[in-house]
Amino acid sequence: MPEDGRLDPAQLFPAAREVWLEIGFGGGEHLASQARAHPDVGFVGVEPFVTGVARLLAEMTAGGLGNIRIFPDDARLLLPALPDGSLGRIFVLFPDPWPKKRHHKRRIVNPETVAEFARLLRPGGELRIATDDVGYARWILAACLAEPRLEWLAERAADWRERPADWPPTRYEQKALAAGRRPVYFRFRRRTD
Repeated sequence: MPEDGRLDPAQLFPAAREVWLEIGFGGGEHLASQARAHPDVGFVGVEPFVTGVARLLAEMTAGGLGNIRIFPDDARLLLPALPDGSLGRIFVLFPDPWPKKRHHKRRIVNPETVAEFARLLRPGGELRIATDDVGYARWILAACLAEPRLEWLAERAADWRERPADWPPTRYEQKALAAGRRPVYFRFRRRTD
């Protein structure tokens, strides 16, 4: 992070058409897949756990993925440093639901971070969030629907019950399905007005 505490992601990827952010990339399988599919996009991956960072670094080396940068810390430290409208997409896939009520304040998706996501997305940019926890799904939907700069893209139940084709699976999704939990896949767009 620069000394002044500000970070323009476009400067990290001068040739990229836009920059996408993934918060809590786990083992990095979704992030690496997106980076391979979109070589003209710069990706910033945030993950505080060393094991996940190491896995993604190995995948970046093996796959020659030069369009990824890693922030190995808490996303809440990075978000305020980024400029308004600087991101084309934000992914928050299967975050820890912190199911106990006294721990809800630790949830990464909450009204404050959703407001930050809306600030960071360019008009027309997309926020994608997945969870397999029913209580967290309600919480996420309430927080995102309360943010006036975001619109939910679901028009029918399949739009949030089925993973879109351009959304690579994650190992957390596979674990949820194997355990009999049905994930939900939310997509929100930053309003242009």
